[in-house]
Order: sequence, then C-alpha cells, then structure tokens
Amino acid sequence: MINRVGDPDFSALHAAMQRWVDADLLPGVSVAVLTGDGKVHTHCTGMADRERGLALREDHLFRVFSNTKLVTSCAVLLLHEDGRFDLDEPVERFLPALAHRRVLRHGARRIDDTVPARSPITIRHLLTHTAGLSYGMFDPGTTLFTAYVKQRVLAVDTTLAQMVDVLGGLPLAFEPGTDWMYSVATDVLARLVEVCSGQRFDRFIDERILQPLHMTDTAFVVPEGERERLAALYVGASLTDPMRPGLERAERLLPPQANLRPVARLSGGGGLVSSLGDMVKLLRALMPAAASRASTLLKPSTFEAMIHNQLPPGRFIAFPGVGELTGKGFGLAGGVVVTPAASEHPDSTGECYWGGVAATQWWISPRHRLAGALMTQRWFGYADPFVADLKREAYRAVLRR
Repeated sequence: MINRVGDPDFSALHAAMQRWVDADLLPGVSVAVLTGDGKVHTHCTGMADRERGLALREDHLFRVFSNTKLVTSCAVLLLHEDGRFDLDEPVERFLPALAHRRVLRHGARRIDDTVPARSPITIRHLLTHTAGLSYGMFDPGTTLFTAYVKQRVLAVDTTLAQMVDVLGGLPLAFEPGTDWMYSVATDVLARLVEVCSGQRFDRFIDERILQPLHMTDTAFVVPEGERERLAALYVGASLTDPMRPGLERAERLLPPQANLRPVARLSGGGGLVSSLGDMVKLLRALMPAAASRASTLLKPSTFEAMIHNQLPPGRFIAFPGVGELTGKGFGLAGGVVVTPAASEHPDSTGECYWGGVAATQWWISPRHRLAGALMTQRWFGYADPFVADLKREAYRAVLRR
C-alpha cells in the first residue's frame, strides 16, 4: 500500500516483519492497522506454505484458535443487549448442570477432595475467566488437569452440551470470582448462546455477526474449494527458546483433518478459521470511531464494558509456568493493558487484546483510535517477542504522525 501525504509511515513495521521472517522465526506474517480516520494499512511478507512455495497473501486463511473468543464474546454480548440475561445472573439458570458447584481444596491430590462453592458461576465470571474452570491444557500434572484429560473435556467428537454435562461433575479450581484462570469458559459461553438463542452456535454467529459484517472467510470448516488458501502450521526449533532459528511443519500437532471436516465440537474458545480481511471487518465494527451506528456491532456502552478491566485492583492474569503478567487485566473479551510492559509501546495503556495459540492476534486501543490484526502460524508463538515488536512498530507509526 502506497502512503499518501499525511499517512503514517509504516516502513519500520515492514522492516521488522521482514527481519522475523529472514531470521527463520516466522514462515510469513501479515498485519493490518486500522486508524480512526477509517484507513486500513495492510502488509504481507514471507510464505503461507514454505514446502509448496506459496507466498503469503492477504486472502490466506488462518486457524485463529483463541481469536475465536472475540466472536463468542460478541455473540454473548449481543444476546445481553437483546435482554436475554444480565451478566451478573447465575449461568445455572440456563445451564443447570453447572448448579451446586464444588471447589477443589488447595493442594488436593484427589479430585473428590472438595468443599461446596459459596456462590454460583455468573455469566460475567465466564466472560472474564474468573469462574474457577480450567483448560486441561496448560497445567500438566495437576489434579484438575488429570481429571479434564480423563473426562475428555476438550474432545472434538463431543458436543458443547456434552462438555457442559461433564464439567458439571468436576470441581472448580477456586471460588467463582476470586481468581483468574484461562479456561474452557468461552466454550461454555458458546453453549449458553445455543440455549438462549435456540440455534446451533455456528448458525447464530453466522446470522448475527459473520453475515452482517460480510465475514465470508470465517467458519469452522474450510470449504474444499478454498483449502489452497489455508496457511500451513509451523513450530519453532525450541518451545522454551523462541529466538532459536528454525521452523518445522507441524500439522501433526492438530487433530486429524482439523478445520477440514465437520466435528461435533463447535468450539467457541478456539475453533474458527479466518482471514486478515475478516479480522479487519470485525475490528472496524467494534472500533468506537466507526462511521455510523449501522456499521457498529455492539452498542457503545456494551463496547466500553467489553474493553474495561474487570479484575480487582492489583489482580492480574497469570499462566502456569509463566506466573503473573503484572499490568495485564482482563475485560469481557480479552486482556487489558493496565500498565505497559517494557516490551510494549508506552502509550498502549487501555489496549484490549488477545491472541491464538498459533500467534494470530488482535488489538484495539480506543485511546488512540487504533486497532490491528496480526496473522501468522507459529505454534505456541502467541507470547513470542515478535508480537510485541510488531505491535510496538504499529503504535510508533500511527502516534508519530
């Protein structure tokens, strides 16, 4: 894209993207930056499929994994706007399997070493990952992880309804509302959408979000005629050292035929495939600077609540093996930058963001009327240094202007 007089100069962002590709740390990467004046800057570099020699294009498809959570949160908030429920009412009103919860004792070695929960799980708890649920993915060796794996909580051949029934028989990690743990809460929300709308989750998001925003590339399954557009998945040379050069093709890390055939689990937490262009359409519909109310997905007050940090003062998100991410809160759809880290742009305070396990990421900075999407396919790359580097350059270009 050629810059016009007065437009931000994104040359440093392009150079940074190329450095990560040239260093054999990313196969290819594409970025879109949206500014409050309605302009969108896009740039791609590298390969979508190195073995087939396919250069990355703007229309390539990506397994966006946890970027799916943004769509699911929007679906829940649309139903809230419809008056179907209040965010602070117990979810057991709609999902009775989650009533009468029990909480695992601290340090428990048996899954039945529990005490009754003092309060119910609310819809807000699910949106903010403070419900006490786990993921059965990031904390191997723990009592709850073992139980989640044994009960096949994440099994793709089970429905959302079956998953909720299984969760009903498992304890919570903590008392609802008292802590934060990344979890299957967003998949539970997808089931809530089904119950409250009377539609399958994929049908609801198609009718209320994807079709109205013309997000024609976003779906759970890639049509057979579009599979050439699906970017290949890669994994780095070392999961513990993301700066070690080297990439290996990694579809083996996925379930067989992932996103190429229908499965029972319509995962609201991580099941969608999308494109850079579709992410731009969604972000444009959410940005406060949208040109008209007709192009805005959520009411302004709902959007404000979505990006507002919901965690108590001094409480931040944390991951097993990583610890607390000081300065990072959580809203109704993703993380919130309370205090920027040294690697982030110092003016990113108030940014709402999240990303997928293969390093796709979105962010919105209402303060600067700025949003962005970053698309690549590097397994477990969501926390790698390139994410902060490229976002930092996007901020610099826009704010320098």
